[in-house]
Amino acid sequence: MARVLLIGTFETKKAELDYLAGALADHGLDVSTLDVSLANNGVIWSGAEKLSQMAAKAEAAAAHITAQSSQCSVAIGVGGGTGGEIILAAMKGLPSAYPKILITTLAFDPRPALADSSITIIPTLCDIEGLNTYLKQVFENAAAGVAGLANRRSVPPSDKACIAITTLGATGIAGAEVAKTLEGTGHEATVFHANGYGGAAFTRFIEEGHAQGVIDLNVHELGRLRLAGAHVPMAARFSAAHDLPRVVLPGGLNFIGLGAIDTVGDAHKARPHYRHTAQFTHVKLTEDEMADQARALAAELNNARAPCHVVLPMGGFSHEDRPGGAIEDPHLRTITADILGRQAKAYTTQRIDHHINTAECAQVAVAALLERMLHG
Repeated sequence: MARVLLIGTFETKKAELDYLAGALADHGLDVSTLDVSLANNGVIWSGAEKLSQMAAKAEAAAAHITAQSSQCSVAIGVGGGTGGEIILAAMKGLPSAYPKILITTLAFDPRPALADSSITIIPTLCDIEGLNTYLKQVFENAAAGVAGLANRRSVPPSDKACIAITTLGATGIAGAEVAKTLEGTGHEATVFHANGYGGAAFTRFIEEGHAQGVIDLNVHELGRLRLAGAHVPMAARFSAAHDLPRVVLPGGLNFIGLGAIDTVGDAHKARPHYRHTAQFTHVKLTEDEMADQARALAAELNNARAPCHVVLPMGGFSHEDRPGGAIEDPHLRTITADILGRQAKAYTTQRIDHHINTAECAQVAVAALLERMLHG
């Protein structure tokens, strides 16, 4: 009989959790429970006290969940604002591919917790305050899904070397070309979206040992971390791959990724920019910003402990950095190439005439990586 770990604040949501436990049992699942209630006994804590108690509860729960994970097929939690945050924090330590589900009212922005954890969110829409027909159906749906996960097939490890790739819409053609070229050489490509959240997943994927090589095609997140734009903490974004053969390109380094156009300040609107989508506006970097970004990237890459090579596509760093493009600027490319070339110590550089979104650029990047994987 498959076992499931059910997590929640039984102090405040016992009836709801008991109903879900019954629904899971009806699918032939053995249910273990973990109570993450704060147990404040009616005491009203200050904000700092509550945060401290939440962090302590999440840490203790994480240790319990990790210990139970080998005996359980799925971990599923139920929580509103406080309980949901505790459960998310506690689940994050589980392996990225381990099935993790949170049923929640979505009383918080879940993106920071989900960026590198692959936790599945099931919104309740209504609050989790007493059982009702609607909430019961949510629990029944979740129980049916968990039953399927508990009996899932495990995908056997590939016998192909896995290459982790970063890309973004602005270099989407390049990402597809690199992946296709790698697959044609008998490698497996795993692609990550470098949008300020995907880089966290890329980092965790590397740290968990899933990749044998890296093509960091789009380093736009350096700007999100250092200049502006939505992102989550990812301290190891540019260092996690120091021990892997790696090829780096300056994809997306030439612009700042901001929000919808009506949220962009006048100073940024005064620069060359374009609406990438209704939600995102890309603003061209100044020469000083580009130089600073190039120096920061060089400093990161100079800590490499494995072969690292930088390919510089002088025909353009992103889809709108091209003849007639909204943020075309050959001078910014030259600034980047000059600085990365001058400051190279633990990496090598190569300038090519092609635009980043070309098959020729993809072929150069893949060939450079394979050479370093083969010869070190």
